[in-house]
Amino acid sequence: MGTRRGPVLALLVVIAMSVAGCTGEHDGLSGQYRNGDTKNYISGNGAVTEFRAADRGPAVDFSARDLDGHVVRADEHRGHAVVVNFWFAACAPCRLEAADLEAVSHQQGARATFLGVDVRDSAGTARAFIQSHDVSYTTLIDEDAAVQLAFAGENAPNATPSTIVLDKQGRVSARILGPVDRSVLTTLVDEAHE
Repeated sequence: MGTRRGPVLALLVVIAMSVAGCTGEHDGLSGQYRNGDTKNYISGNGAVTEFRAADRGPAVDFSARDLDGHVVRADEHRGHAVVVNFWFAACAPCRLEAADLEAVSHQQGARATFLGVDVRDSAGTARAFIQSHDVSYTTLIDEDAAVQLAFAGENAPNATPSTIVLDKQGRVSARILGPVDRSVLTTLVDEAHE
């Protein structure tokens, strides 16, 4: 691990600088994404997959630490829909969808729990992104990819960003591969809460 420290530290500095300097959805990375530059991540096209209640399978279980070091478990949120959004700071479409996710989290706060899952960054980089984009819901750091692996198979978050909606029993009711659309996500949360 010592031999990787230099390049990793350099990468974290670059990411932290890019996050600290962003000004919402008009930052450089967002502009690159709008112009079709999708290097450094696999971007989805916003495709939505919905699962009928009879086809949802068992509840998904995972645990990870939030930015304050507290363990958050999926089963703590049974009885509410849960929106799990997979992202990282240098992902341009993640930046573009941040405002929509935040808006839906406020609108649906009584019906759904929102969890952001940072799949690449350190806690410091994640905090910079959260502050810059005014994200108020809980963010988990997926250091060992445990949260991603919990959704392996048919429900895998195969793009960045990906958003998975769990129903009140903790089963996958919908998956979005790519940036969310505010009205679509609102509808998916409504359906998951039924």
